[in-house]
Amino acid sequence: MAIRNPIFPAERHALYEAHGYSAAIRSGDLLFVSGQVGTRPDGSAEPDFADQVERAFQNLKAVLAAAGATLDDIVDVTTFHTDPESQFETVMSAKSRHFDTKPYPNWTAVGVNWLAGFDFEIKVIARLPESA
Repeated sequence: MAIRNPIFPAERHALYEAHGYSAAIRSGDLLFVSGQVGTRPDGSAEPDFADQVERAFQNLKAVLAAAGATLDDIVDVTTFHTDPESQFETVMSAKSRHFDTKPYPNWTAVGVNWLAGFDFEIKVIARLPESA
């Protein structure tokens, strides 16, 4: 049986504990990050879609940092969208700001009809640097 090594950003551990899951799991040199949404520190959703997407990226960066990684270590991205067609430009703008160096990670975008009160979620797999 593989050992699950959980990773939590310090200021958000209670949020994950309340819902019974880990922010990320380290397995060898891989980091599997749970879907990150645009939550404020109190757990509420950012009401503006562009702000929600930006907050999701900031929350993702916090989880990666807790594991000693950055966005540059990501190899696989899956995003979930409640209205992909109308959200496309906003998401692509954020994507190009945060992933601005080639080679880009692979990316899968999925349209969904419910994200627990959110409109965007980003889930990734990263390869951890040797120093992590």
